[in-house]
Amino acid sequence: MELPINPIAIPVAAVAALVIGSIWYNPKIGFGNMWMRASGMTEEKMKSGNMAVIFGLALLFSALLAVLLMQFTNHQWGALGMVGGDPTLAKPSFEAFMADYGTDFRTFKHGALHGTIFGIFGALPIIGTIALFERKSAKYIFVNAGYWIVTLAVMGAILCGWN
Repeated sequence: MELPINPIAIPVAAVAALVIGSIWYNPKIGFGNMWMRASGMTEEKMKSGNMAVIFGLALLFSALLAVLLMQFTNHQWGALGMVGGDPTLAKPSFEAFMADYGTDFRTFKHGALHGTIFGIFGALPIIGTIALFERKSAKYIFVNAGYWIVTLAVMGAILCGWN
């Protein structure tokens, strides 16, 4: 049995997060100005970081998130987990199950739904809690959580629909 995902989907989903971020946080076409005010970011601070490290780590973190999100968008991973992760050791019923259901719910739409749910019930509470203790505004929460909800929807669509 093959892995229930196209191996190129993880890096593409990770890159998608950076592409969406470049639009979302862009001061000219996205929420960049609102985010800068809400976060206390300035043009000077923006230019002071090591961009190679920032984007490299952002890409790594997005790839890690894609691996986690895959577990929520692709139900076949649950079936694979039930046999300990090695389908060659599974009982014959596993092959029959995968033959019947191995590609069910593997659409862009289904992945986007699960990505959105993951964003609302995962990213929003994490960002919101951190922001509350950092004394950040509701705008800060909604700009950042909104980014992750949209991004996770797109990542989920890629991970689930790209068979």
